Amino acid sequence: MNTSLVVGVLQSRVRVEEKLLLAELEARGVEVVRFDDRAFFLDLTAPDPAMARCHVVLERAINHLRALYTLRVLNDWGVPTVNSYDVANICGDKLLTSTALERAGVPAPRTLIAFTPETALEACEELGYPVVMKPAVGSWGRLLARVNDRDAAEALLEHKVTLGSFHHGAFYLQEFVNKPGRDIRSFVVGDQTICAIYRDSPHWITNTARGGVASNCPVTDELHELSQAAARAVGGGVVAIDLFESDRGLLVNEVNYTMEFRNSIDTTGVDIPARIIDYVIEVGEAERTRRTALVNEAALASADD
Repeated sequence: MNTSLVVGVLQSRVRVEEKLLLAELEARGVEVVRFDDRAFFLDLTAPDPAMARCHVVLERAINHLRALYTLRVLNDWGVPTVNSYDVANICGDKLLTSTALERAGVPAPRTLIAFTPETALEACEELGYPVVMKPAVGSWGRLLARVNDRDAAEALLEHKVTLGSFHHGAFYLQEFVNKPGRDIRSFVVGDQTICAIYRDSPHWITNTARGGVASNCPVTDELHELSQAAARAVGGGVVAIDLFESDRGLLVNEVNYTMEFRNSIDTTGVDIPARIIDYVIEVGEAERTRRTALVNEAALASADD
């Protein structure tokens, strides 16, 4: 029986991050199997042999729905994934992230959810202007709006209702945090906060995808503890935590489960892909040990018979 470690990689378009991760895997000498989410289908009644033989699958898909559904199926087949379906499901929905953080007692911006334009306006008044309105599902800082007054809120809500899609059926509203021209992104791998960056921008949206400039942020005890608490709240694994500096201390804004990191390697001096692959291999080795034990147990039982 071939006992080499088999690592699957679920991917879409191969970006810089995926190239770095694949190169790191190949340097470790493990067997790498790549799965392009545009090139396969999943039979729910019969596990795909190529996927099922993987000891772990690293998820790096761009499309959230494809990632989520594939992770669900893989986990149901008993294939460990980084990250798991549960983590992806929570992190991929800002409301689910907010409720997870609230349950865990992790400090975060005050968030309200409303289901009609009328109650959304009431929620805006409750928060006090300006408020931030964002889709519950989305990334790269898209479709965020800072709503400065009631007139702007009424106009934006009318647009959302007219668009009429599933994602505009609920209104996710958050207090505006007057951050000091920057926010913080920390990178969590297992029980380690491996590094962090500041993202500076003259715009209130500081994502590097929207022009934010990265610089190194020291990982203080406070930042480490809060990052770990946020990661545990969503189920752990390999995640990036977005935090705001506020007059109430650090606040966790979002948790990302398939983070980009190309701008943070040189900035922090930390080999992020190597640290991620360390964790992936650790998960895969645990699964390989488990499977080997099951085979040995079956062989002993057969011999006793």
